[in-house]
Amino acid sequence: MNTTWKLQDAKAQFSKVVESALKIGPQYVTRHGQNAVVIIAADEYEGLINPKVPFNEFLMSFPKISDQSIFERTKDFPRDIEL
Repeated sequence: MNTTWKLQDAKAQFSKVVESALKIGPQYVTRHGQNAVVIIAADEYEGLINPKVPFNEFLMSFPKISDQSIFERTKDFPRDIEL
């Protein structure tokens, strides 16, 4: 099935373009022979802008600290207080 539409055809058959986006996938609309916009289903769009990553995968995605980058705390002494 066609996934690329000329702007004039997309205007004339907008319901068909939307239905194709829901059933088939992204629909490209061209203007002057160049890709202008892509029409996608709302749930697909939401998945792109708000990816749902489980919390444990989010934590595991952070870079690992190697053994060479051990942090040492500086030895601070209490300050002198006059009484």
